[in-house]
This record gives sequence, C-alpha cells and structure tokens, in this order.
Amino acid sequence: MSLARILLGVGLAGLWLVVGSAAEAGPRLYVSNEFANTVTVIDLEKEKKVATIPVGKRPRGIKASPDRRRVYVALGEENAIAVIDTAKNTLIEKIPAGDDPEAFDLSPDGRFIYVSNEEAHIASLIDIASRKVVATVKVGVEPEGVAVSPDGKWVYVSSETSHTISVVDAASFKVVATVLVGDRPRGIAFSPDGTRAYIAAEVGGTVSVLDAKTHKLIDTIPVLRDDEKPMGVAVMPDGKKVYVSNGRGDNVAVIDAATHKILQYIPVGKRAWGIAITPDGKRAVTANGVSENVSVIDTATDKVIGTLSAGKGAWGIAIVW
Repeated sequence: MSLARILLGVGLAGLWLVVGSAAEAGPRLYVSNEFANTVTVIDLEKEKKVATIPVGKRPRGIKASPDRRRVYVALGEENAIAVIDTAKNTLIEKIPAGDDPEAFDLSPDGRFIYVSNEEAHIASLIDIASRKVVATVKVGVEPEGVAVSPDGKWVYVSSETSHTISVVDAASFKVVATVLVGDRPRGIAFSPDGTRAYIAAEVGGTVSVLDAKTHKLIDTIPVLRDDEKPMGVAVMPDGKKVYVSNGRGDNVAVIDAATHKILQYIPVGKRAWGIAITPDGKRAVTANGVSENVSVIDTATDKVIGTLSAGKGAWGIAIVW
C-alpha cells in the first residue's frame, strides 16, 4: 500500500486506521436491512453506498470482528449468523445459531459469539473456529439485547417480557445474577472502562445504569419526553457521553455520563434503531428503519451532518475502521 493511499484516509470520520486490505476503501458502515434481507455498505469518507450484499432472511443484529476482517449478521428466520468478508464485501458462509437469533456480541478476542435466541428464551455460545453452538443457558423471557464487558468476563442479556438483565459468567456460561430494569429492555452498552452498563427500555422510556462490577442498579434515567422509545445505546470512547436511539421518537438522546442528565435530543431519520460511534469518537451513526437511511451526527456539536441512503428496514450498524 502506498504512502499516498494511507494519507488519503482523512475525511468525514477523521483519521482512519489501516488494517490490511479490509481498510483500503476507507471507514465503512455495514447496515442490516431487516425487510430487504440485505446489508448495505456505505463508504463514510466518500458519503456513498458502495455495495449491497444479500445475506438471508430477517437480518437484524450486526457486529464487526475485532480485526475488522469479518462482519457477522443475525438472520432471525434462518437460525443462523451470516458471515461477510469485508475485503470483498461478499457473503462467505452461514453459521448455525440456534432458534430465532436476534442480537449478539463477540468476545474481545473474536473467538466466540454470544447470541440471544428470542423464542427459546435462551442465550447461545458459538465457537467461531468450529462453527458450532457449544453451550446454551436459560435467561429471561424473550431475550433481546446482548453485550460483552470490555474485559470479556460478563455477558449481559436483556429480556423484553421479564424486564430483566441476565448476567452470564462468560467462563462458566451460567447466569450469576438477574437484575430488574425498565419495561421491555432492548440495547445494552458498557462504558469503555467496564464500570457501568447502560440499558435502553423501550416501553419504560428509560435508560437503566448498572454497576458492572457488582451488577446492581444504581440509577434510572427518564428519556421519555414525547414519543421516545429507547432502542439502541452507544457510549463515547472517552466514556463522557451516552447516545440513545429513540425508535419512533425519531431522535437520539444525549446523556451526560457523569450527571445522568439529558443534554439534548437530536432529530434524526424515522424509526431510529441501531446506533454506533466511530472509534475516534467524532461521529455517531443511527440506522433509521422507516426512512431507510442512516443519520451521521457530529459528536462535537451534536448535530446531524449527513443523511446517507441504506435499505428497507435499516436496523443495525457495524463500523469497519
């Protein structure tokens, strides 16, 4: 790769890191489109769609591998995780993932996938090397969101009907605590230092804050103002602000992580679901299902600076940097 090619990596998202061939096209968004059965690939630097990848039926949860060479997508109607090669932007395989996988997260070392199986009321552990489910554990009713702590020790699973967080020990894959949170919890995000976990409650209109060391509820932040339905959560790399996508509220709530106060609401596209923040912390991005696009937010000003086309039912976002 030439020095000129490296130096060109400054654009909308700021300085990007080169990680093999997967980064040569610049920082990219991978957006799962639930109703189109595709993943849209957007070049964030050039602000344009560069690929549309057919992946399978009902793609929702989406994550990039730690080395950014793969993007994984949960296929709810195929009981599988689709695997995308980010160098070629092609579907390369599907891994069995148990009944009705919706959301998932990866271990920090990229060896395991932790999946919520909504209809079975369980969480599954997938060994990526063997492409097999190697363990399951009973969690709450209708598990939804999944997040792994930064140190890889804990897996939090939100269950929308029992209104709980199941705390799973990643080593033993057993539930060690159950925490009651807001009504119909959805997305989960840990602070970068692993001391806090934030859980969006769609029906409750709140964000629950848990001490991620003791697994105790320490605060409940009201988000509901008009028609806000908290869905996704993302935390800034410095841990200072928390961004919450508010579904049919068509906005993002910005929370001060120190005071737990709402700083402002940012209007975005219609039915904002997934949300992610670039590794440099300069941009937050939402997937807007009804308007079939993504909104790009400047986190310095907390204003939308771009709207980019995605697909029908845009649901989740993974960032390859």
